[in-house]
Order: sequence, then C-alpha cells, then structure tokens
Amino acid sequence: MSVKAIVSTVGAERLPASVRTLSSLSRIDYADHFVLPTDAAATVERWARVMFGDTPDAIELFLWRGLMGLRLSRTVSADTVAGWQIAEQDDEWIRLEATSWFLAANLVVQATGDSVALGTFLRYDRWLAHLVWPPLSVLHRRLVPGVLRKAASRIAAGKV
Repeated sequence: MSVKAIVSTVGAERLPASVRTLSSLSRIDYADHFVLPTDAAATVERWARVMFGDTPDAIELFLWRGLMGLRLSRTVSADTVAGWQIAEQDDEWIRLEATSWFLAANLVVQATGDSVALGTFLRYDRWLAHLVWPPLSVLHRRLVPGVLRKAASRIAAGKV
C-alpha cells in the first residue's frame, strides 16, 4: 500500500465547490476536508464503515452524543454508519447526516482510485454550537488524519 501526506483544508469558502455541494446543509458554518492519497481500494460505503464502524465506540459516543448532542441511531442497520443516517451516496461519495437541538452535521466520505477523503460540515442552529464546536474542532482536526490512515491500512491488509 502506498500512503502519502494528507492534505487538509479548513473553511467552507476554501473548499472546492465540487466538495461543498456534497453537503445537504442550507448554510455551512464550519467545514473541513482531509484527503489521503492511497492505492487501497474499497467501495465508498466500505470506507465509511471501516472509518467509523457499524456502531459508535465509547469515545465517539461521548463526543457525538454527549458533547454535540447528536441524535444517532442505536441499532445497527444497512441505513446507518456508526449511528449516522446514510442520506445519499453514489459510486464515489457517501453523505452521513445527524442533528442535535443546536446543530446539524454532515460527514462526507469520498473514494476514488487514488485517494480517500473525509469532509465535515456543520450548521450552527443555536448559540451553543458556537461555544461547543470550536474547541472540539481542534481535537477533530488532530484525529481525522489517523482515522484515514488506519482505515487505509485496514483496507489494504484485507482486515475488513
């Protein structure tokens, strides 16, 4: 498996329109996009499931449900990834959606023959989102490269 440096972009205005349009949010208050060049190959849904699993782990539950208040499905389903609803997908991307009482979130996984990418999009619906997400975003941006690398390694090794 060939793995190169991850390229990241933060800020909706800095993302290419082709990436921004994959979000279903009416307004984007936060966006980032991380791209890992890799020759590991899988369907885009497989990439999403390897990154996040069928159910959220304890840390994801704490962050997503506890701190962000996201309403995630509690059952394993073909329609969800780690509790996030699969809202839309095609051959090269899948969009996962979740909401809380104070924000709406999209995770977009893209997979092509030479890279995998993860985009995060948030809409702040209440003032609390402006307080909660900025400090969490620092942790988020530190964790995403590891999520991508680990998924690429697992896919390349056939451990999925």
